[in-house]
Amino acid sequence: MAHFITFLLVLSLSLTFSLLPETASAQLRQNYYAKTCPNVESIVRNAVTQKFRQTFVTVPATIRLFFHDCFVQGCDASVIIQSTGSNKAEKDHPDNLSLAGDGFDTVIKAKQAVDAVTSCRNKVSCADILAMATRDVIALSGGPSYAVELGRLDGLSSTAASVNGKLPHPDFNLNQLNSMFAAHGLTQTDMIALSAAHSVGFSHCSKFSNRIYNFSRQSAVDPTLNRAYATQLQQMCPKNVDPRIAINMDPNTPRAFDNVYYKNLQQGKGLFTSDQVLFTDKRSKPVVNAWAANSNTFNSAFITAITKLGRVGVKTGRNGNIRRNCDAFN
Repeated sequence: MAHFITFLLVLSLSLTFSLLPETASAQLRQNYYAKTCPNVESIVRNAVTQKFRQTFVTVPATIRLFFHDCFVQGCDASVIIQSTGSNKAEKDHPDNLSLAGDGFDTVIKAKQAVDAVTSCRNKVSCADILAMATRDVIALSGGPSYAVELGRLDGLSSTAASVNGKLPHPDFNLNQLNSMFAAHGLTQTDMIALSAAHSVGFSHCSKFSNRIYNFSRQSAVDPTLNRAYATQLQQMCPKNVDPRIAINMDPNTPRAFDNVYYKNLQQGKGLFTSDQVLFTDKRSKPVVNAWAANSNTFNSAFITAITKLGRVGVKTGRNGNIRRNCDAFN
């Protein structure tokens, strides 16, 4: 009997140790590359800063790329993969066609900079580079700086079909937003914080034209929209507008990642229904008011939310690898 118990103990220990690499690698951590590529964060930051100096679009494009990546199959850089003759990739799904090329270019340039260092070559995943680049563009545009968790592998699949129903739409109400975020372990508070990505960036007129021209039978203009702002939007987006025309999402500080996003909501200046609903719905309104009044509480909530977002669907072990080129499988 004693021998049998000893055998069971040894068996359970060996099973535990055989599982350790998988579970340990699933734990993201700061300074993940301390031994393999110790300067990775400064290499990425320099590449991102260079890209930022070329165009401000780098900021919203990179943040949005990270969000669209994490919400479809997890944060695994699958959104960066190019389609081939035999596979239509995530980036070619209609919901991803508006992702600006500057976001993809930011990650690819940062990857090239990392791989130019011999000791770092093929050691750092594209998924981690995207997470670092997102942190860097937020800081460059005046947002909070934070330590980023690393240790993601790159995903092994990317299909347009996998995007269906996974990304929030501009006309979503609070229930729809909450349930989509909850599917990834994100709370209503996290969702309101991550919505502040709309503090930077732009939108094409078609995404909100229903709010200024044909909202409902009772009212052509959405009554929750600030009247003067609605008139301004109609001037910038006439009915037969060129579909390439883009409008700033934050009419006041479009190049600053800040809590003015929430102040705009208080004034009826949320561009999308899914923005303005955060103020009109009494369940989320108190948070909007609190963050409009205090940028420090917003910043800390945002850091919590984006850190949680970065943990979604992380690939480890045999479920991923480190891509040589971010836009193609090895």
